Amino acid sequence: MSKYYSINKFSKILGVSAQTLRNWDKKGKLHPHHTSSNGYRYYSHEQLNQVMNVKPNLDRIVIGYCRVSSNKQKDDLERQIENMKLYLTAQGKPFEIISDIGSGIDYKKKGLKELMKRISQNKVDKVVVFYKDRLLRFGFELVEYIASLYDCDIEIIDHTEKTEQQELVEDLVQIITVFSCKLQGKRANKARKLVKELIDDGGEEDDKNNSSHADPK
Repeated sequence: MSKYYSINKFSKILGVSAQTLRNWDKKGKLHPHHTSSNGYRYYSHEQLNQVMNVKPNLDRIVIGYCRVSSNKQKDDLERQIENMKLYLTAQGKPFEIISDIGSGIDYKKKGLKELMKRISQNKVDKVVVFYKDRLLRFGFELVEYIASLYDCDIEIIDHTEKTEQQELVEDLVQIITVFSCKLQGKRANKARKLVKELIDDGGEEDDKNNSSHADPK
């Protein structure tokens, strides 16, 4: 079944104004696929591919993306991969697993670059991740937008929301960890100490939150 876009949605994807599309229609450059009874223009996904010079690919697959932050978490990565295989096998569609070991704010990871290349080649129907931050800690919405240009969906299996405290601590830990790797000597030790303090403080805050929700004795 073909997918259709309103003139506003279609114009945003192409990076032009809705008025530009109306002008193209008048000049015969690009007519809408159809116009509704109340006069709204709609464009098809085939037209999107044509305008963006993207050739339809009927052999697109699902990619499960798994990531951990460090080599110390290899066991966790293996569990992620096995669980992802079970999940995707149950869906009954061709799939492949791409994995990475690296920070969630590192955009140069080998697996992530391979994933983005496949998406841009129109070879991916859907990307599946366990958690939103497994793909990227910052910039997820940008990747999601780029994927949408190639009609590629991103599925997040677990939508469990974290507290603002947890998210802030995890973000700070990621940032400090990355920069501490570039430091040497005393400055690196100070950075690692700060990371430990942030983690400990975050844990104490979680304990307080949990105790505040505990049943009274």
